[in-house]
Amino acid sequence: MEIFDCIAAVAGPVHNFGDEFMSDEATATIGLRAGFAPGRGFYCRGRFGVLGEAPAAVVQAVQGFLGPDLVATGWRVGRPVMPADEAVACYAEAVRTWGRAHIPADADVEHFNRLAQRLIDAADADALPLFAGWRAQPVPGDDPVGAAMQRVHVLREHRGACHLAAVRLSGLSAREAMVVNLGVEQATHYGWHEPGPAAAALVPRWQRAERLTDELQAPLYATLTARQRVEFAQLVDALTSTQTS
Repeated sequence: MEIFDCIAAVAGPVHNFGDEFMSDEATATIGLRAGFAPGRGFYCRGRFGVLGEAPAAVVQAVQGFLGPDLVATGWRVGRPVMPADEAVACYAEAVRTWGRAHIPADADVEHFNRLAQRLIDAADADALPLFAGWRAQPVPGDDPVGAAMQRVHVLREHRGACHLAAVRLSGLSAREAMVVNLGVEQATHYGWHEPGPAAAALVPRWQRAERLTDELQAPLYATLTARQRVEFAQLVDALTSTQTS
């Protein structure tokens, strides 16, 4: 399998599987049990806590795609609950717990973990702080299924960080990119207040951003052989199927 074919095959499933985890009521329940109030506190504090005790404006600049009020509110209400590093550990455990509940029992997580870790290790994290923060989090050696889900999350953060850089390089704001990609209603759901419809002229910029994102990820997938890229695409498909264990 060619490099860009592999990237195209895995990008959607990795992103969507991570989205399912983030939006699941079971994930929110873990946050509630940890002391977070209903809302975005656990999500913001847990996911972005790898940046440390940063001001909300810094968190917003790093993550990009969520509306600033959503991030500022979630970060503010989550701060008193626990320190950033503890929130990250709690969120990472939620990631692994969700993976144990949703990754099919017959998926070859051991082989996935080997190939996924090779990709993660190969990444240049310069200008990708959110990815770098998640890559630095410990992965348990005695929980291969949970570890697989954590690696899915880390790979998702890599593509997201690359995509934010590509969007800006293509002449789009994060808000414009969200509207082009998801439409006004969904952009509003993700915290952008009253975004207008995307101008037709922005669509080619979005398409360029997608190509640049793939190019930024290409060095990772170049570390796999053509056969390993086929295997990795198959493994991602198996892990992110809708079955439950």
